Amino acid sequence: MPDKPKLLLVEDSRTLAETYEAYLASLDVRTTRAESLAAARAAVAEDGYDVILLDVKLPDGDGLDLLDVLPRGDEMPRIIVMTAHGSIAVAVAAMRAGAADFIIKPFDKARLLTTVRNALEHRRLTRLVHRYEQSFRHEGYGEFLGSSPAMQAVYRLIDNAAPSRASVFITGESGTGKELCARALHQRSPRRDAPFVALNCAALPKELIESEIFGHRQGAFTGATSNREGAAVRADRGTLFLDEICEMDLTLQGKLLRFLQTGMVQPVGADEARPVDVRILCATNRDPQEEVRAGRFREDLFYRLHVIPIELPPLRERGEDAAELAQAFLQQLAAEEGKEFERLSDAARARILAYPWPGNVRELRNVIQTAVVLNNGAVLEASMLPAHIRGPSQTGDVADAGARSSGEAGIEPLWKVERRAIEDAILACDGNVARAAALLEVAPSTLYRKLQNWQETKSASGS
Repeated sequence: MPDKPKLLLVEDSRTLAETYEAYLASLDVRTTRAESLAAARAAVAEDGYDVILLDVKLPDGDGLDLLDVLPRGDEMPRIIVMTAHGSIAVAVAAMRAGAADFIIKPFDKARLLTTVRNALEHRRLTRLVHRYEQSFRHEGYGEFLGSSPAMQAVYRLIDNAAPSRASVFITGESGTGKELCARALHQRSPRRDAPFVALNCAALPKELIESEIFGHRQGAFTGATSNREGAAVRADRGTLFLDEICEMDLTLQGKLLRFLQTGMVQPVGADEARPVDVRILCATNRDPQEEVRAGRFREDLFYRLHVIPIELPPLRERGEDAAELAQAFLQQLAAEEGKEFERLSDAARARILAYPWPGNVRELRNVIQTAVVLNNGAVLEASMLPAHIRGPSQTGDVADAGARSSGEAGIEPLWKVERRAIEDAILACDGNVARAAALLEVAPSTLYRKLQNWQETKSASGS
């Protein structure tokens, strides 16, 4: 049996207190009485209460002073202020201090009971909502990081969708973590011990996608030198994730629809089909309904797949998550690279939160990786971030930044142009210096030498 709600009655008049207790007897509550501010403070220090009936004029002080020692947030009891000195000023002061209701003496039994019942119901609902939110509250989730309301909603969707056999259609901008979402669905499903097989439909030539999904028989086409099981068979009793599904050829979309309807896999070049038990998850960074309207995606396939939609929010809509992710990436990458970084500076954190991150989490990770590779220290400073993120005020030359915006201005030192081009190229190549050098058409040793020189210059200047 749950404990009875607890009510503290703070009233210095013994006669009135006994009258109010008699009124409250019809309620299923446990009532404690306090006749002074000191006694009320001692009572709340010893126990928690759901509702407090609080007189304002007490022999040893103002009853509203009790609010200073009460817990805040969901744990704060509902305060009903009682006073014979009913005035707008007292009411406003009580509400500003945290009171939930205001009742003016004298009042009858019906008025008191209605007010207390409302307070108890509000308290009950608040606790219910709090328990529900806490049951879904995740600082991280699977391979996801982030505790923003937008991501909490995603985590709840995954929790609810994971046990089902229904297809899930994941949408979101590039870099938002669509494959992480698919893996989380699989790991929380009854299929978790069976294979999770992922295929990127945009990364395969359209001539090979059918073979990759359904397999082929030896001699089915040029290069088919042996029998090969497709992803649908490898994922039997597990999960098949089709990423960038809107890139799939219309002809193959029809074959996929037939597979979903029958549960039968027929390899390319085979005469017979075999049954498989596969849950389908798919994802795209496009608007699938727009693809249907444009005739690039079959409407019947869309409705077959679009049973449970999950839309991943872009990083710019996730509030403080960008800084939380950056800190996690910093610690992870520092360990991988053998660097000393422990935390972001306040300025770096501010720049990370201010930047819109069009490439989302993937872009953020690349930025942190570049900063870690090119710098060292216990704190990652704003000056270590790429120029387009740290902004003109972080370049170390505000005067030059101002000059570039006026008159002769359009010219900046060649070394700054070169350094920015190199840093941006390395960032675009996910920190791969050799690839960046190839795209810039210079030797990798040239980039390594320049990076070392810049680092030595920075260390010598103490910046």
